[in-house]
Amino acid sequence: MGQSAAAYAATAIFSAIEADGKASIILATGASQFEMLSALITAKTIDWSKVELFHLDEYIGLPVTHPASFRKYLRERFVEQVENLAAFHEVCGEAPDPAAECQRLSNLIENCEIAVACVGIGENGHLAFNDPPADFETEEPYIIVELDEKCRQQQLGEGWFPTLGDVPQKAISMSCRQILKAKQIVCTVPDLRKAEAVRDSVYGDVSPNVPASILQKHPDCTLFLDIHSASLLERIA
Repeated sequence: MGQSAAAYAATAIFSAIEADGKASIILATGASQFEMLSALITAKTIDWSKVELFHLDEYIGLPVTHPASFRKYLRERFVEQVENLAAFHEVCGEAPDPAAECQRLSNLIENCEIAVACVGIGENGHLAFNDPPADFETEEPYIIVELDEKCRQQQLGEGWFPTLGDVPQKAISMSCRQILKAKQIVCTVPDLRKAEAVRDSVYGDVSPNVPASILQKHPDCTLFLDIHSASLLERIA
């Protein structure tokens, strides 16, 4: 799953560089992206000096030194593993004014054509940190969001925090509409605990109560699953 998703993303990045001389990409974090990112950093066809990376989301108030920091995650698992990345536009969760941080990031991305967004789906169907009911209407690229209990339980269950009380209640997240602006979307979702969210995102109505269902509206979104996350989908002979 991870290798297939990474190969698909690498082709999109390479094609953008061939066409435009550069590529802008979005990368998700979390346990679901371990294998995909491990494979993507080995792509031999990509000149990373022509690639700029946009950060998808980050907890508000969490220092970059914390094990759960998504900035720390991307720095260690991607930015420091590729050669001469052109830019990494990270979300500063420690910014004294989160609204101003959203605006700073929005100014950076609003005129960029995103070649590929590599994302996942949360146990509650969230897309980035857009928990249900997600805001499908805002055109703002980055927004402040409240994290619901199921989302926070997921972060606890994945071992990022020692107790539920340690999981922040707010985050800065790329909005759903901004994610959909990517030319291609690669959505990588492993594990049985994601099976219901995958089923509801694929077969259910497009609804803010299942944020990832909005991916149905994208003209070029490819879903990469393992046998467990795909277990509630209909088998096609």
